[in-house]
Amino acid sequence: MAPIVIIGAGMAAYSVARELRKLDKTVPLLVIAGDAAGAYSKPMLSNAIAMGKGAHQLVSHSAEQMAAQLGATVLTHTHASAIDPAARSVTTSQGSFQYSELVLALGAAPIRLPIEGDGAAEVLSVNHLDDYAELRRRLDKIGRAAHVAIIGAGLIGCEFADDLLAGGHEVTLVDPNAVPLAALAAPSLSKGLAKAWQGKRVNLKLGTTVLSASKSGEQVQLVLASGELLTADLVLSAVGLRPSITLAQAAGLETRRGIVIDAHGRTSAAGIFALGDCAEYTTASGSAVMPYVAPLLAAARAIASTLAGSPMPIELNNDAVIVKTPSYKLALAPPPVGMAGTWIDEHDSERTISRFVDATGTVRGFGLSAHTLALRQKLLAEM
Repeated sequence: MAPIVIIGAGMAAYSVARELRKLDKTVPLLVIAGDAAGAYSKPMLSNAIAMGKGAHQLVSHSAEQMAAQLGATVLTHTHASAIDPAARSVTTSQGSFQYSELVLALGAAPIRLPIEGDGAAEVLSVNHLDDYAELRRRLDKIGRAAHVAIIGAGLIGCEFADDLLAGGHEVTLVDPNAVPLAALAAPSLSKGLAKAWQGKRVNLKLGTTVLSASKSGEQVQLVLASGELLTADLVLSAVGLRPSITLAQAAGLETRRGIVIDAHGRTSAAGIFALGDCAEYTTASGSAVMPYVAPLLAAARAIASTLAGSPMPIELNNDAVIVKTPSYKLALAPPPVGMAGTWIDEHDSERTISRFVDATGTVRGFGLSAHTLALRQKLLAEM
């Protein structure tokens, strides 16, 4: 019997495998990983510096341990180069493998900005355990409190800024928007985060972009569109992710921004599923890429049930994103992209609560500082 094959070994891949093993202990399972395939929590990448953790300390289980735990074969450092949906086969750097069902957990790649200059190659993105290891290596090489420039003041940029700050470093955030977290948070909450950083070693260069990066000894000098020069020991780019869809496209699967999946996680090709950062989920209002943990776990449960013979739709319940910025604790449930409406703020001595209300008065999103589980659940119930 051909195995169920999972391409990828991140949180999405291992979540499907774990859920499947709860339902079926014996079906053959093959995991194809392009890296060392250690299991780790990707969200920890943006708050591990403050905890003083090295990359190896973030790994909870090795590939060998995961193989034993799952009763699976785990191929490490194996590149998947082609899928043949008709023949139900995957071509890899270790040969071709037949599959009974295939799960694509391919993740996403950091968007690279077209920055000029000989220092552009020094700009680092952290989207993977190996990237984090490189970040720690560079910080250790500097050997002192570093000045880190972060391009992008969205979710990941702000989380890294707060983490580096807590780790004793100085941070400068560069972003074209007027406030941090502009795409996700109510203006009042964005301003609250900026205020929380006042007096700390966080500098905001907003309303501008990076034009070029040049080597300056051991440092990098950035030229901003505002005309300012910024010299940093290290430069991080956190301007977003692009779903990894090349393998799926070459196999003829339907793709838009991500690999298009239906309500059960199925792609346009029979026997092939997708989830996580590479997938474009079907929602009540259309389709969307959802690079968050909650949709990933919901998809893992549904796909595993379907693979085990009991088709289950993905339950994409409303949920809040917990922003890992201890300087100003935030929970955000942003409204659908492009939706017209108004942010309405409610303040008390402890927190700010912002509701996004559409033309009918319906709450379509929210955000709050100093959040609690009870308050998040109350606001989710209003949507």
